[in-house]
Amino acid sequence: MTAQEVRLCGLLLQEHFGDVVEKVGTRLIRSGVLTLRALAHETKLPLDLVKKSLCVLMQHGMSSFGAGRRGPVGPVEYRIICERILHMLRYPRYIYTAKSLYGDTGELIVEEILQRGQMTMSSTVKTVADRLTHNMPEGQSMDYSEVVSAFSRLVETHFLQRCPPMASAGSSSSEAVNTPLPDVKQPTEPEDHSECYKLPYINLTGQGKRRRSSEDGEADQRAAKKAKTDNSECGDEGIYWQVNFQRFHLHFRDQAIVSAVSCKLDQTSSEIVRTMLRMSEVTTPAHAAFTQALSANEIFRALPSSYNIARPILDQYLTLLVDDPMEFVGKTGDSGGGMYVVNLHRALANLARATLESVVQERFGSRSARIFRLLLRKRHLEQKQVEDFAMVPAKEAKDMLYTLLSENLVQLQEIPKTPDYAPSRTFYLYTVNQLPTARLLLQHCYKTVGNLIERRLYETKENKRLLEKSQRIEAILASLQTTGAEAAQLTEVEEMITAPERQQLESLRHHINKLDSSENQVDETIFLLESYINSTQATR
Repeated sequence: MTAQEVRLCGLLLQEHFGDVVEKVGTRLIRSGVLTLRALAHETKLPLDLVKKSLCVLMQHGMSSFGAGRRGPVGPVEYRIICERILHMLRYPRYIYTAKSLYGDTGELIVEEILQRGQMTMSSTVKTVADRLTHNMPEGQSMDYSEVVSAFSRLVETHFLQRCPPMASAGSSSSEAVNTPLPDVKQPTEPEDHSECYKLPYINLTGQGKRRRSSEDGEADQRAAKKAKTDNSECGDEGIYWQVNFQRFHLHFRDQAIVSAVSCKLDQTSSEIVRTMLRMSEVTTPAHAAFTQALSANEIFRALPSSYNIARPILDQYLTLLVDDPMEFVGKTGDSGGGMYVVNLHRALANLARATLESVVQERFGSRSARIFRLLLRKRHLEQKQVEDFAMVPAKEAKDMLYTLLSENLVQLQEIPKTPDYAPSRTFYLYTVNQLPTARLLLQHCYKTVGNLIERRLYETKENKRLLEKSQRIEAILASLQTTGAEAAQLTEVEEMITAPERQQLESLRHHINKLDSSENQVDETIFLLESYINSTQATR
């Protein structure tokens, strides 16, 4: 891993799980694999804290363990899964996608599982039903069956999947420490487990319960004990579910392709591409360069009836998509009115290319972007050719090329006429290699997100006292409103925050929201670049 990825992983672990887990996770990232004793020695943490940190990481699928380098007689070694740590950047996007597809119930299901790493179906249904009931008007409650239905739809569309089964750790805790365990890894494909999407039968009837405020923690402890007892009677004990990140990523990829077609052509063309992607999402492998071929007749029957697209109009749109220079759609045959595919790799390459051009334009201006696009299209050009084709004065073109060259966005290739590499007998050609440039920009994005997270944590720390005061007053107001307090009493509590403090709070919230929005926007760029790089590696 690069230094920027290690830094970003450490910041994400610190923000979500605290300093101790961050220290353990960062040490595993830097060392690769370590035994429990070695990890405790290198982090200088108590063994108990290291064990709890590893449990947290494994609960969220960010760490795995297996037999060490000494084989069956050696101690168990632990390793980190950095890719899963970086997925924490997209947690808001996963939750928003679930909300847009399956409503508030789907949103809360995905949110609960992301927060806890893995949960049983019965526990998730009860927790979500209770949260929905608490937000409903008095006298209304959420039925368990409605939450079960939303959970089932998420599993049917593969947004949720079962956790891989764990091997037995031994008959006693002492044997579990010294006995090597088989390597346990997350499945690379959802289909690796035959029952990965098989819903268990759960004996769960009833409705969600409204949370009540307790005077001490005894009521919470009794509720937790009762929940454990009830969970054992539901029939799904030992069957845990996790979020299928790969399925969400395929959805994001399809949405990016549809949005690009909509911007390039029109809404009808994007709906045709959306229909083709939806028809082939189950039959197309995750890293395939093309979708499964679909006939024009199949596409016509699957189109939404609200668009009222006649068959001749569909043929014209398909011809337009095939002839478009972006090459998002390709034609593979003439049977069934024509066989068409969505060129996934070409679409990702064009999206990554547009991202690179946009970055160059924002950082170095429109003329540099013109030169960059010219090199992408022509592949290899001499400096004089760049000046002529881009219609830029020689001095400016020279400065721009050297600036892009110093930033590693443009490469210089030497082609000698003679073996001595004499400058007078050597061609100097400028070129752009899209894949290395995408990797370079990806590292810049990791650095940018790390800077945004650090700034947000700094702003929160500097205003910690004011934020805590605001939270206390909001809690008091909520309690008074519940008990039916008078308006004068509520106003008196609100005035505990002075006007300058209120203005400072508004400014802080504005800055935090801007930083959060920037993180999400940079993560969209990270996703596009990662998808393009992975697609290029898969097609080689």
